[in-house]
Parts: sequence; structure tokens; C-alpha cells
Amino acid sequence: MRSFVTDNPPPVIHHRTEYVEGLRDPRVDIFVANRPWGSFTQFVSNETVTVKTILVEAGHRLSLQRHEHRGEMWTMLDVPIDVTVDDRTWTAGVGETVWVPRGATHRIANPGEKAGRILEVGFGFFDESDIERLEDDYARHDDAEGSDHTEA
Repeated sequence: MRSFVTDNPPPVIHHRTEYVEGLRDPRVDIFVANRPWGSFTQFVSNETVTVKTILVEAGHRLSLQRHEHRGEMWTMLDVPIDVTVDDRTWTAGVGETVWVPRGATHRIANPGEKAGRILEVGFGFFDESDIERLEDDYARHDDAEGSDHTEA
């Protein structure tokens, strides 16, 4: 596993930073603490969240989707990932953190040649049935069919 050590916090993309029905952009609380052995980056402290890693195989992408009950904060771990939030698409670099407000249309895609991981922190009510798929390469439906805690 690669570690991210720097004197500066990871780059942050500020796309939509307004409050969304009580969910403020949590990136404002991210900080890096340097230690003699390296550093750590703190993303969340004392909040109810759901944390998972998402592995996106090379050449694949998640569905274009939105959530009614949660916002998501993503940090790119291994490779650059193409990110879409509402009407904006860009390539998020390794270490970059992106906020996806509740209700925002979003997608992540890996156009690279190697699998990539994303750290996802969900804020709000987190349930895989809260996925409204707008486009899906795998012809899945919104009904959480086969939902064994799998994503997008």
C-alpha cells in the first residue's frame, strides 16, 4: 500500500461547497499532522459516517447516479480517476479529495491501465438502496437488486 507523506495537505477541489440541507462540505476539516516518522491525514473526527474503499478496474466506470439521503467525500488512492459531479468532469489526481453533495449527479471512471482505489466517506443515511441510477453500463436497476452491500 502506498502512503501519502507531505508537508502540505492533499490537493482539494472546491466544486460545490455550499450547505446542502444540513450537510456541509467536510473537506474544510481535513488536516495533515506531521510527525517524526512521517504524517497522518485526518478526514473526519467524531461524526457518524460510513467508510469504504471502492476498487474500479481499468477501463471501467460506476453508474451515473445520485443519492437522496447522503453526501460522499472521495479521496483518490492509487491512480488518477475521472470524476463527474453534476455538469463538471475532470481527472482527480492521487491524493485529491472531492465532495459530492447529497442530490448531486456523479460518477467515477478509471480510464487507465491499472485498477484504482477510492476512499469513500458517506455522510448522512447510508444504504445501498439509496442509489438512483441515471446511466449504467451494466444494465442494473434502482431496486438494489442483488444488493449485498455492493456499490454503483
